[in-house]
Amino acid sequence: MNKGVGGPDINLAIQVILNCGQRVAGSCEGGNPTGAYAFVKQLSDEGKGIPYDTCMTYQALDGQCDFEDGVNPSGTCMTCATFGVPCVDVDKYPNATVAEYGSVSGEQQMMAEIYARGPIACGVNAMPLVNYTGGVYSDDRKFNFIDHEVSVVGWGVDDKTGQKYWMMRNSWGEYWGEMGWARIERGSNTLAIEKDCTWATFGSYTETNFPCYEGGENC
Repeated sequence: MNKGVGGPDINLAIQVILNCGQRVAGSCEGGNPTGAYAFVKQLSDEGKGIPYDTCMTYQALDGQCDFEDGVNPSGTCMTCATFGVPCVDVDKYPNATVAEYGSVSGEQQMMAEIYARGPIACGVNAMPLVNYTGGVYSDDRKFNFIDHEVSVVGWGVDDKTGQKYWMMRNSWGEYWGEMGWARIERGSNTLAIEKDCTWATFGSYTETNFPCYEGGENC
């Protein structure tokens, strides 16, 4: 999420979903974006929101919602002041909220949603992409099983072949594909990418924080 000229991009704390949203959003063993948005919407309705990742970094581990000792992922926001001092949880932290979320599918509906409100999360069958190295990926096989979520941010047409494609952002790192991205054939439900997508709009985000001490003693 981009804050514009007022500050840097916001990266939300995915780890909080793994710590506290497992019943709704899923876990490291599997989940879906609709559940993740539902969990953030629940936090939003409670007046909490989801924090920025600067106070709960992603560790790719299922954690505990109740804060423990800061050694394993737990809680919602924490600070570790210095070596040899226990980490503490922070109750007042910058956060963002979700206003609405819903589902969308099909080429035209997906294009309309992206044009109107930005990137969407889509499920795909990812196994054929493991060895993808570039170009517009096409596949005549019909995939119904979804095992991965990606971000579809736009669309285009290949200048040389005229092939339509989706611009897909993956989470596997910039060493993969086209600097972490892939172009997937558009209009044929390739890899089931047009089958199950989710959109969301944010409600608000913190621009002025409550200034906590570095050690969190006053928060």
